[in-house]
Amino acid sequence: MPDVDRDDDGPLNTHARLDALLSRIIQEPEKRQAISEEIERDFTRRSAVMVLDMSGFTRTTQRHGIVEFLLMVHQMRLLAVPTIQGLGGKLVKAEADNLYCLFETVEAAVRAAREIVTRLSTVNVLLPVDRRLYASIGIGFGDILVLDEEDLFGDEVNLTSKLGEDVAQGGQILLTEAARAELDPGVETTVERVSISGLLLVYHVVG
Repeated sequence: MPDVDRDDDGPLNTHARLDALLSRIIQEPEKRQAISEEIERDFTRRSAVMVLDMSGFTRTTQRHGIVEFLLMVHQMRLLAVPTIQGLGGKLVKAEADNLYCLFETVEAAVRAAREIVTRLSTVNVLLPVDRRLYASIGIGFGDILVLDEEDLFGDEVNLTSKLGEDVAQGGQILLTEAARAELDPGVETTVERVSISGLLLVYHVVG
């Protein structure tokens, strides 16, 4: 990923600076457009976003307790993070059994997702059935607001999270419509639709 945008005093995309800019919009409403453009310029990146969710949180915790679940999360990260970084991705944050990552291209994100699924399948041959590792992965593309290199916001982040956490099954890689549009037409995908909270969500399953 590209280096963090900085000025002489440090990174531009900090929580403190964003809070200050939002406060200025309240205090100086006549400057709203100019300040909004400044936020978009300094805080957003046009990137691919990948959200990886580890399947089986509730089942594993109920059967074996929280320590066993934490061990499985740790194993997942040991396998996934080097693959993400090796293909040019950046792990922005890890929450519970989720990983939120940025890539310069959707192609790189899909390659990383496929490699992660393959590596997990290989490792699972050696693991007991009830301790096998499965990842559900969503990939999106668009203008992503990045804060302090540790948090992500935006419509594509929300859609990608829904795909990775709520829609994808273990081992599946799902793309938003924006992400699919960035891929070569020759890449095999299947279009699907699902209703979530009354909203129709169109997504693409990577073959």
